[in-house]
Amino acid sequence: MPLKILRILLFPFSILYGCIVSVRSWLYDFNVLTSISFKLPIITVGNLSVGGTGKTPQIEYLIRLLQDQYQIAVLSRGYKRKSKGFVLADAKTTVETLGDEPFQYHQKFKEIQVAVDANRVEGVSKILKNKPDTQIILLDDAYQHRKIKAGFQILLSSYDQLFYNDFMMPTGNLRELWWGKKRADVIVVTKCPQNLSEQEQQIIIQKIKPNSAQKVFFTAIKYANTVQGSAILPLTIFLQQKITLVTGIAKPKPLVDFLQNLGANFEHISYPDHHHFTAKDVEKIQAKAVHSKIVTTEKDFVRLEQHLKEVYYLPIETYFLNQVKLFDEQVLNFIAEF
Repeated sequence: MPLKILRILLFPFSILYGCIVSVRSWLYDFNVLTSISFKLPIITVGNLSVGGTGKTPQIEYLIRLLQDQYQIAVLSRGYKRKSKGFVLADAKTTVETLGDEPFQYHQKFKEIQVAVDANRVEGVSKILKNKPDTQIILLDDAYQHRKIKAGFQILLSSYDQLFYNDFMMPTGNLRELWWGKKRADVIVVTKCPQNLSEQEQQIIIQKIKPNSAQKVFFTAIKYANTVQGSAILPLTIFLQQKITLVTGIAKPKPLVDFLQNLGANFEHISYPDHHHFTAKDVEKIQAKAVHSKIVTTEKDFVRLEQHLKEVYYLPIETYFLNQVKLFDEQVLNFIAEF
């Protein structure tokens, strides 16, 4: 049965799920369920939908913005990790115990603390107990985790699937209905075309309908001109030979489009988001890549490098199409007022 038809048939379950989520949100809005506050700035980055909105590059942007001035900790759930409870990253931590995205932060930013815990309240408490000099905590993918009262909330929505065009799971991809946007301090439309016009931005803003206190920003993804692995090499070298592209992310299309636009000769092997690569997967990749170079995403690289002798990733960064100073000021002003 085609997926589209299946989703239509599941529409009644979407209505039921939407009602349950809305009641839960209402209970928090009216303090029937209570949120816990902490005596330091907590910034949440999240979305209304499942996967693929660019949370990881947005968290990395905030780390770069703040790490020279503050002692930062990033707390994530550690999706699909093989450990339980609270884990604070150290020199012995592996991608299996931390999860791919937190492990990526841990490897890339040596001066910050990275922890995982499905219970964010316990996670924050244990970070502060183990690292009492922590000044700011970034909550990764915790927009619906309302047991913590975050002081500043950043809501992301991908340009190719804006929340106002979506519907509740399982018919659509929303975790909660669109009016959950009211909790956000800023709304960021991610993965935009680099040439998105001011007029198109205004049309999107009108459809988002931010309240008077909310600001909408637009970001795009910038790919590096080098690939990294056992060495850092110019991307142009890889474009002169065949590439085996391996991805285990929610939305690989932007990367695929980027390589196609560069005229790269590549074969794409796609896996589900946060995929744990098995020995059979590795054999398949190696067989496909006998006469090619293996290129993957940075998130997949932290899971693949232990299995493959030679593998490279293409780094990315998020950047603001405009008003980047205003975004930075809003974040820094929130911290300064704390």
